[in-house]
Amino acid sequence: MADSPADQILFTYGTLQQPEVQLDTFGRLVAGEDDSLPGYTVDYVEIDDQRVVDLSGLGVHPIVRPTGSPRDRVVGRALHITEDELEAADEYEVALYRRAAVTLASGRPAWVYVSV
Repeated sequence: MADSPADQILFTYGTLQQPEVQLDTFGRLVAGEDDSLPGYTVDYVEIDDQRVVDLSGLGVHPIVRPTGSPRDRVVGRALHITEDELEAADEYEVALYRRAAVTLASGRPAWVYVSV
């Protein structure tokens, strides 16, 4: 993973911000900045994957859903990761999530995991 440039931005708003989840998923702690995602709101889902529950320490995880309303906004972090790390994040996320391309409040394009 270290050979690839960290040219992907992954917007995180939940467990992918936790150091133990980053170390397990990416093999490192990931640099990033605070940012937000306009037009979305946070909901919560129960996680059935025991490995993910054990790693995160949580049986219920946040999940974002698009609302289209400019008044709605999800606060999180924009992580700088490689293409390989993005694929590792895909493996971490359970079937309730899908990866989507978005534009953050900062104007940067990013990936985010949203409700299926």
